Amino acid sequence: MPAKTSSTGICYLIGAGPGDPGLFTIRGRDCLEAADCIVYDYLCNPELLQFAKPGAEIIYAGKKAGQHTMPQDAINALLVEKTSAGKVVARMKGGDPFVFGRGGEEAEALADAHLPYEIVPGISSAIAGPAYAGIPVTHRAHTSVLSFFTGHEDPAKAETSVPYEQLAKIGGTRVLLMGVERLQQITAELLAHGASPELPVALIHRATTPRQKTLIGTLSDIAARARDAEFEAPAVAVFGEVVHARRRLNWFESRPLFGKRIAVTRTRKQAGQLIRSLRDLGADAFELPTIRIEPPEDLREFGELVQDAHIYDWIVFTSPNGVDAFFDMFFKLYDDLRSIGGVRIAAIGPATAERVRARHLAVDLQPEKFVAEAVVEAFRKQESVENLRFLLPRAAQTREVLGRELTAQGAIVDEVAAYRTVPETGDPTGGIARFREQGADLITFTSSSTVENFLDLQLPIPAGLLTASIGPVTSETLRARGWKVDIESPRHDIPGLVAAIRKAIAGNVR
Repeated sequence: MPAKTSSTGICYLIGAGPGDPGLFTIRGRDCLEAADCIVYDYLCNPELLQFAKPGAEIIYAGKKAGQHTMPQDAINALLVEKTSAGKVVARMKGGDPFVFGRGGEEAEALADAHLPYEIVPGISSAIAGPAYAGIPVTHRAHTSVLSFFTGHEDPAKAETSVPYEQLAKIGGTRVLLMGVERLQQITAELLAHGASPELPVALIHRATTPRQKTLIGTLSDIAARARDAEFEAPAVAVFGEVVHARRRLNWFESRPLFGKRIAVTRTRKQAGQLIRSLRDLGADAFELPTIRIEPPEDLREFGELVQDAHIYDWIVFTSPNGVDAFFDMFFKLYDDLRSIGGVRIAAIGPATAERVRARHLAVDLQPEKFVAEAVVEAFRKQESVENLRFLLPRAAQTREVLGRELTAQGAIVDEVAAYRTVPETGDPTGGIARFREQGADLITFTSSSTVENFLDLQLPIPAGLLTASIGPVTSETLRARGWKVDIESPRHDIPGLVAAIRKAIAGNVR
């Protein structure tokens, strides 16, 4: 299909994958970033909407059993309408758009309207779900035959088109999508057509996500087991001897933090690294944005001091945000990094130091402990700071320990607010709603401002909620507000916090 022209839009029919946002394709992300209008389904992970450009129109067209936000005919008409209006439309569908996803019908509607479209395949839960449950859908020792079928057919059809007789006799691996509500009827059909009652069966709920659950049974009892366990959609069912491989290959559900729901309070920009690290360990980590980063109120003062950065002996950065704010301003004033002159740089913490090095600058001083007092002690050991000029770009309303101590040693110190942390007024990720409805096992705090602004939200606190703090300053704020600190990272950065969480709770998970 041709690319978008000046008068005609294009519709991308995108497979959003099985749920794990890491399985979304690069092509899908590119299309999503370009979209003027995004239409997404119930089975799409809403985290993927982070790739939407500012101002994009976002329309939820979710459909699940018995609950249709928008009927299929209306969705088809919507895609035609938006594409005809010259918009770039991203139609996001769970899994793959052509695997029991009605993407073919949507493509036909666009083709009938003579509108350009593109199919962007996605990873289907039919293969990803079993893989994340430790079940290879094909295996030389068990089968080279693989069949897919659906439990959700067109209700207008007079009779089923699923060939149960052939499915019962063909053997191999059979994967059922969208059939958990009709599992009793489906298993009865397979049994009636000669399938073995002892055929191994696995049900995988919310496959590839940290909320994944797997139930094992046989063809004769899986429906009863699912009913007793109150097993709900969405789920993938796998029938076949390959189910036995899970005993050795259950990698996803065996990770140290699997099943632990962890709320991450940080700015949207910064939460990603912590969430990814926790998810890599199996946690159900979600973003609970409580603050966002804004420019300082006195932008002129900040700009003037950045402009004179070359006259200082030292610049001391106390956070990655301070580094970003400083260089964002610096490159508005200068075109050449060499304009910073011969100033030396000190950094608190490895994340701050790494952000400096990303600018191709060396870090001349980095204390072992990641607090302001450690910087003062490091200078005291290295050299006299008397009459040396220091520039301290920092967050507004933060502690002034560093500047005060350096001044006491005879340094000439200019402190300036490089950025502000302000309360996040909305719920851009849905994390606040999720915390209110589902709670969490643990909540992380990476600064005093995240503590203050989280508590200001006045959310209901679930019983047994654990707290994890990045360091003593944050812990002090928690205790001052009447909270217990369950986990404090001895190393005050994200890797240290993740390691502390793992060490503290890994013994309580499966």
